Amino acid sequence: MLRLLPLSLSTQCRSGGPPPHRCFVDGGSPSQRAGPGLLANNGVRVRVRRRALRGADVQPDTPPSRRDGDKPLHADAEQVEGSGVELLDSVRKLLLEDAEPGVEEQGQFPKRWAIVFLCFSAFLLCNMDRVNMSIAIMPMSAEYGWNPQTVGLIQSSFFWGYLLTQIAGGIWADKVGGKTVLGFGVIWWSVATALTPVAAKLGLPFLLVVRAFMGIGEGVAMPAMNNILSKWVPVSERSRSLALVYSGMYLGSVTGLAFSPFLIHKFGWPSVFYSFGSLGTVWFATWAAKAYSTPLEDPRISAEEKKLIISQTTSGEPVTTIPWGVILSKPPVWALIACHFCHNWGTFILLTWMPTYYNQVLKFNLTESSLFCVLPWLTMAISANVGGWIADTLVSRGTSVTTVRKIMQSIGFLGPAFFLSQLSHIDSPALAVLCMACSQGSDAFSQSGLYSNHQDIGPRYAGVLLGLSNTAGVLAGVFGTAATGYILQHGSWDDVFKLSVTLYLVGTVIWNLFSTGEKIID
Repeated sequence: MLRLLPLSLSTQCRSGGPPPHRCFVDGGSPSQRAGPGLLANNGVRVRVRRRALRGADVQPDTPPSRRDGDKPLHADAEQVEGSGVELLDSVRKLLLEDAEPGVEEQGQFPKRWAIVFLCFSAFLLCNMDRVNMSIAIMPMSAEYGWNPQTVGLIQSSFFWGYLLTQIAGGIWADKVGGKTVLGFGVIWWSVATALTPVAAKLGLPFLLVVRAFMGIGEGVAMPAMNNILSKWVPVSERSRSLALVYSGMYLGSVTGLAFSPFLIHKFGWPSVFYSFGSLGTVWFATWAAKAYSTPLEDPRISAEEKKLIISQTTSGEPVTTIPWGVILSKPPVWALIACHFCHNWGTFILLTWMPTYYNQVLKFNLTESSLFCVLPWLTMAISANVGGWIADTLVSRGTSVTTVRKIMQSIGFLGPAFFLSQLSHIDSPALAVLCMACSQGSDAFSQSGLYSNHQDIGPRYAGVLLGLSNTAGVLAGVFGTAATGYILQHGSWDDVFKLSVTLYLVGTVIWNLFSTGEKIID
């Protein structure tokens, strides 16, 4: 028994009298003492303050024979069998009413995963707002009389702003924190999305500016997300968290492609931009209230979770200067940049030209082409999360981070290279669609490869590193899309796929020679 209880109460506990409100038990079998709490007679575990069990705070007033196990603990427990709930309530009130703030209770949802899900939803909105133009552009061009050259100009204007803010967004996020930058990005691109119908009515120059402004907002999203997750997610959960966030982009494309035609048919093309843009304000209200740039800033995170995160992540202190000389002198950084270019060349070509390939080569009509375009996005969303769980499992079982990153990215390169090389030998449209889906599905393993590597090699500068490599990736998309049109005018689809396969193989060699999973930039 505990000395801090009145003697009369301890006597009642031993004599089997009515259960008091403050009845402590000490001793018992090892199974009853194991773990962070005591097991009440109804099977509910009760957390016990360790402060009350230290040194002189606890002095036995129970006879030695009782403590030595002459009468097992559960014998007393059986005498108060009908009062387990009352005992549990009294103990919880006594022990937890002045418990230390921040102690994580069982069943509490980890705050770091709340941050991950908020980032996931931001990227869902990101691609919803991006792909809606690819559907709405058809009725818009019919209404305003735009020719194909003008349509191409409108579609490309998004990348003007997107390119500008990749590196700038990374620097900003590393200096002021990911919460501010990602929140700014979502609000900025949401407002630009909602203003698109107004700009289109005012004239083409206004529309081009609004689309470029939208690219500015979305350009800071990836660096800001990378920064905030480098502060919140332990290395043992890094791959699956990033895979989940990036799968939000894939599912955003699916959602945008699925709902845009319905909204256009029912309410007209402006409704797509108004409805999608308004969702950003809902997200921002939640983000502003619940998110923090680092766990050190969050007053509601538990002490246990904060300790776990800090032990496996970088310091929450903001960056004051960017060591450009150190960053650009590291071969693994250049491996990231080069491999991001090789990866996005093939990815952007497939996602941009896939409807044309389905229509011209496989002879699908436009409706069928749109339907089959959704399949690769769904495949990528699933396989990205599968790859994330595999990568984190390997890390948790002792495989080095470097080995895991090389394995996952090799799959992300060699898988698409293999399936694209088979397209020239396939005559069946069904098999061709399956090859395209498998190509994109294996491509998504890159989320656990190069896309996770920025946080490995330089966690304090994760935003800047992603801005650098993604700038190369966006340039690959711009040049690759244009080059594909030139190749098709003078060659064939086989030539398009051969060039993509070649770049995938080059990327595989560079990655396995120069990449690392170790921190090389402090």
